[in-house]
Amino acid sequence: MKNLLIQVVLAIGFVVTLVTATFAQNDLSEDLERYNVLALRAEESILNDSLSDETFEAIRERIAEYRAEFDAARNANADRIATLREQVAALGTPPEGDNAVPEDPSIAAKREDLTAQLNALLAPVQKAEASFLEADGLVRQIDQLLRDRQTNKLLTISPTPLNPVHWPQAWADLQRATVEIWAQNDQKDGAERWDKLRENGLIVVLSMVIGLVLIVRGRSWATRIVGRLERFGARGFGIWRFLVSLLRILFPLVGLSSVALSVGVTGILGQRGNEVLMLVPIIGGLMLGFRWVAERVFSKADDEALLLLSQLARKKARSCVSVITVAIIIDVVLTQILEGSDPAPSTVPVIALITYLIICFALYQLGVILKGYTEPSEPEQTGAEARVSTHTKVVRSIGVGAIVVSCLTPVLIGFGYLGVAEAILQPYVMSIVIFGLLMTLQRFLTDVYGAITGQGIQARDALMSVVFGIVLLLLALPVLALLWGARPTDLSELWTAVGRGFAVGESRISPTDFLKFAIIFVVGYVLTRLIQSMLRSNVLPKTKIDIGGQNAIVSGLGYVGIFLAALAAITGAGIDLSSLAIVAGALSVGIGFGLQNIVSNFVSGIILLIERPISQGDWIEVGGQMGYVRDISVRSTRIETFDRTDVIVPNADLVSGTVTNYTRGNTVGRVIVSVGVAYGTDTRRVDKILQEIAEAQPMVLSTPPPNVVFMNFGADALEFEVRMMLRDVNWMMIVKNDVNHAIAERFAAEKIEIPFAQRDLWIRNPEALTGAGPLKATKTPKGKTAT
Repeated sequence: MKNLLIQVVLAIGFVVTLVTATFAQNDLSEDLERYNVLALRAEESILNDSLSDETFEAIRERIAEYRAEFDAARNANADRIATLREQVAALGTPPEGDNAVPEDPSIAAKREDLTAQLNALLAPVQKAEASFLEADGLVRQIDQLLRDRQTNKLLTISPTPLNPVHWPQAWADLQRATVEIWAQNDQKDGAERWDKLRENGLIVVLSMVIGLVLIVRGRSWATRIVGRLERFGARGFGIWRFLVSLLRILFPLVGLSSVALSVGVTGILGQRGNEVLMLVPIIGGLMLGFRWVAERVFSKADDEALLLLSQLARKKARSCVSVITVAIIIDVVLTQILEGSDPAPSTVPVIALITYLIICFALYQLGVILKGYTEPSEPEQTGAEARVSTHTKVVRSIGVGAIVVSCLTPVLIGFGYLGVAEAILQPYVMSIVIFGLLMTLQRFLTDVYGAITGQGIQARDALMSVVFGIVLLLLALPVLALLWGARPTDLSELWTAVGRGFAVGESRISPTDFLKFAIIFVVGYVLTRLIQSMLRSNVLPKTKIDIGGQNAIVSGLGYVGIFLAALAAITGAGIDLSSLAIVAGALSVGIGFGLQNIVSNFVSGIILLIERPISQGDWIEVGGQMGYVRDISVRSTRIETFDRTDVIVPNADLVSGTVTNYTRGNTVGRVIVSVGVAYGTDTRRVDKILQEIAEAQPMVLSTPPPNVVFMNFGADALEFEVRMMLRDVNWMMIVKNDVNHAIAERFAAEKIEIPFAQRDLWIRNPEALTGAGPLKATKTPKGKTAT
């Protein structure tokens, strides 16, 4: 009965699996049918190159959606498929050949059952894989086609604006376009316009008044707010000044929008006139934004200027930015007026030459200012000794680029490459503005950080300022890419490729895997440190383990915890370690040749922690260096000498070399004090005095007792040694000092002489020194020589 129930459950599970796979296959089949129609149309359009850019973009977007569906479908039931493959592999291959032993029918049935389930699951996956590859290829083909079109458009040669013949035509086209805009307004009935104006009169008046007031008084109001904050000494004044400065953009921009709304409501303009009118808020925002960035970067106040140029240079830079802004606005307005009026091919280059020359002139002046930028904190050096900060190099590079672009653009327009000139000048100007905006935001975030942490203005020189700059630059990279010709689909394709990950062997690693790895590893690392702290502070001090053993346990637990955290992170992220076998093999070769010393020191550090020939706090001598062990790390051991200097000893030297450990196991140690007395002194009395001195020392052990040894009949004295066992060998020098003082005092009191070395001086030819006859040298009693 039990086996029957199991078979029924297995059968139901098999049916459910087949039904699920069938439904998934049916859903996928419906998508495949629609996709195949779209793919066929896309292939024909790519071959014929017959559609517009907008149509190709729409087709590409739809194909990319199908590609995402196929990508998800090809990874469906991946765990179940892997399990089935393992089960089929475990059953082995069926026996082949005439002499093969037939296998058990139940095993053959089981293999057939698992193979059927596997094929049912693999069918939609294989179809999705094939369709995914096809869709991905079509997306790449459309992208390449659009890039080729973009390149051809840039390299298209237009009529040169330097030919005076084209100037009257350009003026005539501009006049005609303006007349056409105004003519659309004249076609409207006057009564109709009056009725509409009377109906919306209140809205028109209120919008016009509010807009004009904000335009005229908005900046002065913002300046007055800054003055009040400065007068009352508001905390974080730099932050408030930044926030209030935004009102200098917001008030006039709202005013421009209000005025444009009031004029549009009146209906006095035609369709094209309204289109031009809608540009007013955009143009106004562009102008105010450029001006705001210039006022922040080249501020009048020295403490707020982001580039510390002279007052004259900053004023000139702000003027250059204003000129560039006005010229861009004129170019935008004229282009909008000419759009839809079918101008002559030479009209646009002529108009562009005028506005671009103005922009290039101001850009050149700005480039000269930036090219000569030097931070006040940098010394004025020349030659090989000159050291320039990265910030200064970037600013100077931007200045050099501005000079090159401003000189190259008119030349390109003159030769008819208007598309190339536009693709260089406009993005470069916008890039300069974006870099100025990044500098402004970096300063603002740094000031906020300084206000939060209490560092104040000193936070501008802290590491977080650099971190804020890097983060802002990374966020601005997509915008810069779009400015320099990248299409939004290029960025989305890059993001899709990054999200899909990269293949390592049979595994595919995606940013999600990296995120999982980082989170799991950080959690494991934090838990390891918490357990280490708990053991070090609460658990181990309550045991009888010595300090060295406690440190060894804590350090070993740290190594094990970090290893387990890394292993759990790799497993949790789904990274197949077998795929990294080749990489690991290559690394092992590199370790064997180039990192063998590091590996040797690491293994030696592990041995020191396990075997513990030395421990933290031990007094050791190694390689002629003597001191206390303060720290045993992975690669080396730090020894603090008696001169309070740190000696870093590689762990391999401690394991393979000779090490003297004075405090290993216990702190009991012997100290020897040597002393000599004059010949003729009673040696028994000296022995008794030295014994009394040694026994009087509180640090000397009574068991074994101190010992006095009559060592030798020396050349100048009778030599004795006092040998004492100390409770703590760390007091060796102090005890030796006290014993020497006691010996000197007792010997002086007992009239016992401590002799000095006796030396005889013989002069072989004294007559050569005095010019007299031979002299005979005689020896004095105290070892002195007389002649």
